[in-house]
This record gives sequence, C-alpha cells and structure tokens, in this order.
Amino acid sequence: MRKAEIKVHKQTAGWLSQDENGYHFLYDPAYLVLKEAEPVSLTLPLQAAPFDSNVLFPFFDGLIPEGWLLEIAERNWKLNARDRMGLLLTCCKDCIGAISVIEVKEEDQ
Repeated sequence: MRKAEIKVHKQTAGWLSQDENGYHFLYDPAYLVLKEAEPVSLTLPLQAAPFDSNVLFPFFDGLIPEGWLLEIAERNWKLNARDRMGLLLTCCKDCIGAISVIEVKEEDQ
C-alpha cells in the first residue's frame, strides 16, 4: 500500500492511499471540525466517509505534470507514466496553489 498526506495551506486535510482495491481518500477528522476547512476539490466535498475509486481521482491526477515536464520527471527519476500514484508522490510535493502531497513511508505508518 502507498499513502500520501494531503495538505491544504500546509494543514493536514486528509490521506490518499492506493492498495489492491484501488484509490481511497479520507479527510482527517481534526480537519473536518476546523471552521476554516476547505474541500480539497469540488469533486471531493468535506465528509467523514471515505471516497473510493478504481482510478486515481481526477483532481489528484490533474496535479501531475504533463508534456515536456513529465518527460523530464520520467527520465530523471526513472518513473513510469502509467504509475499515476508514483508520479503524484514524486512530482507533487510542492504544487502551485494550496495543495501539497507528502509521501508517507511504510515505516512512518
């Protein structure tokens, strides 16, 4: 299983994971009670129940670079363009905008 901490304005908003059943996004309970809590995306509204999908959620997939920047990432880090979670974890630590994607290593879980 691979997992990422999803931050909004440097505040932990939730957790994105990938396992043999697909992708899962769950908002952090502490984030949901904040008065200033914002949804990560309009397609992932604030809720306590997890979101599940067979493919990477379009919002997160949209954070992954495209074109020549994706080619540089694939070449420099030897990434597979079909490994969307791997690309997200490697390329999206410091995205433009409010969202950050921080890989959670197995030993940290």
